[in-house]
Amino acid sequence: MNTKRLIPVVAATLAVAGLAFAGPAQAKVEGDTIILGSAISFTGKYSTNGIHAKNGYDIGVAKINAMGGVKVGGKSYKLKIQYYDDESTPLRTAQLLERLVNQDGVKYFLGPYSSATTKAAAPIIEKYKVPMIEAEGASRSLFNKGYKYLFAVLSTSEQYLASSIGLAAEIAEKNGKKASDVKIAMAFENDPFSLDVRAGVLEDAKKYGMKVVIDDKMPRDLNDISSTLTKVKALKPDLLLLSGHSKGAATGARQIKEMKIDVPMIALTHCEAAKITSKFGASTNDFLCPTQWAPTLTYKDKYFGTAADYDKEFKKTFDGYKNVPYQSAQ
Repeated sequence: MNTKRLIPVVAATLAVAGLAFAGPAQAKVEGDTIILGSAISFTGKYSTNGIHAKNGYDIGVAKINAMGGVKVGGKSYKLKIQYYDDESTPLRTAQLLERLVNQDGVKYFLGPYSSATTKAAAPIIEKYKVPMIEAEGASRSLFNKGYKYLFAVLSTSEQYLASSIGLAAEIAEKNGKKASDVKIAMAFENDPFSLDVRAGVLEDAKKYGMKVVIDDKMPRDLNDISSTLTKVKALKPDLLLLSGHSKGAATGARQIKEMKIDVPMIALTHCEAAKITSKFGASTNDFLCPTQWAPTLTYKDKYFGTAADYDKEFKKTFDGYKNVPYQSAQ
């Protein structure tokens, strides 16, 4: 995943908007500043990652402004983001985007956090023909509807845990077993993102002929998956997969430790945002955790330089980060 794709995409989208000042996507301008809008989660179950995403947007806009802004029609403009808290509620996301268009006059959006809220946003941006760049809604269902105003800069969710299936098959064969001997246990949040992660797992498991012995939905509050883990103890799968955003990851890591779950391979999403290493220590050392970005990536761009440079600048800008969450970097 390209760390800084969002910045050139924002700049290019606005530059194309020499368009920007005629027609349905006329930008809101205050002096020499173009106002962007975002309804994103500062409260509710997505708030941790919503704030990570906001920090990523803010450092990106600051960098664009420091480098002279964006040029539209031969004139340079700075950028500013007008935020609202969608409270991690899709209905509220849709309401706030309506407000941004109809009351605030904003005609360029940065996306919310999560597939569920992005799914709620998509019909609004199509209705008003307002471009939205999003980096946090990964469900495939967002990209097979023919939306014309939704632009994304991330890998889709079915890819998040799929590589763990291939790795499990490889390990089985190295140990003299068949890939089809691998038994899988999994539990997923009942939301568009996690269900799409599940679909990707099932597709890959089918290729290898693997057997899914546990296929559970996490409880709505994501507070307790002990019933799933009790079955894991009894059925002894080779691979345990979990996806429930940050809260589900934290619950899973905590209860795996508390219940002394011993599975050869464990993979889960949102490890970074859940801070499972700092919270649960050595018990998480062998977990597999997908990420959209890493500070060791070797490419560089004109905005931040290398991924390591971005890592350093982000930590200097925002206190309290031991690692840069991919939700910010992407």
